[in-house]
Amino acid sequence: ATSLTDWTNRELWSYRMTRQQILTLISIASVNFSSMICYSILGPFFPNEAVKKGASQTDIGLIFGCYAVCNLIGSLILGKYIVQIGAKFMLVTGLFVSSGCTILFGLLDRVPAGPPFIALCFIVRSIDALGFAAAMTSSFAMTAKIFPNNVATVLGSLEIFTGLGLILGPPVGGWFYQSFGYEVPFMLLGCFLLIMVPFNIYVLPTIDADASKDSFFRLLTNVKILLICYLIFTLSAGLGFLDATLSLFAIEKFNLSPGYVGLIMLGLSLPYCLASPLMGYFVDKYPATRSWFMVTGGLATGLGFCLLGPAPFLNISGPLWLLVIMLGVIGFSLGMTALPTFPEIITCV
Repeated sequence: ATSLTDWTNRELWSYRMTRQQILTLISIASVNFSSMICYSILGPFFPNEAVKKGASQTDIGLIFGCYAVCNLIGSLILGKYIVQIGAKFMLVTGLFVSSGCTILFGLLDRVPAGPPFIALCFIVRSIDALGFAAAMTSSFAMTAKIFPNNVATVLGSLEIFTGLGLILGPPVGGWFYQSFGYEVPFMLLGCFLLIMVPFNIYVLPTIDADASKDSFFRLLTNVKILLICYLIFTLSAGLGFLDATLSLFAIEKFNLSPGYVGLIMLGLSLPYCLASPLMGYFVDKYPATRSWFMVTGGLATGLGFCLLGPAPFLNISGPLWLLVIMLGVIGFSLGMTALPTFPEIITCV
């Protein structure tokens, strides 16, 4: 009976989705795409621009890092109260906040260099992270609620739009920066994100949910969940490291323009975008392979980072083609590692 039910659910997913499911997919896909393209435009040119404004390499790393810290804190708090706030309201509000912060970030070049510029970067970036946390937390919750039997497949499909945002952000940002200056990329993409607000108000269905009676910290008593959280932590740390350092490294070592740096970053996001749907479908169809995917992907990511520079202990030179190939390896292995984590945590819970 269980096998028949699982087969029926897969057939319904393959041939017919409800109106609520279709609208939810459209809405979350728009959130993933618009949020990621606004997030990723900083990579090719912001570190170099921040250096001109008197920021050190440590300051730049902390500006990128504060985004992750506020995202972490916001996700914990908003995840706890999402039922009381409402998933739809949280998502739309998060989009609105992120759009405003993206536009404000584009005006920071008018701020005096030194401490005022650095302080405002921290403030705007932190508030943007809270908006992003609201949008993504609610989108994950709605995905698990509406597609309980196909979580990884749906996430893999939605990651196409996440990947597209990551793909388009660096080259579009680098090209607009070269052509029109610092402000234009943020203004255009912030306005684009703002347009998504009324669109999602109209499209996104209202979802009822019951509040959980369990404490979040009770989840951390499960060893497997702790290991998965550590895996997500290391992946996020790796991506944060690349955000803060890759563009400066490519500009200094290979004498590339911000536009070409944006194209090089396609090596990271394009394999992830292409691999995610296949990985999601596979881990849904064969749940027993999730652990193997996470372990293999983690090892491949580690190897990619060792050869990306490359690491000094390898005593080899790092040509540009090696950098691009290793970014591709990291992007593909991220899909292998990250996609199984969400359905696996749900299974553990």
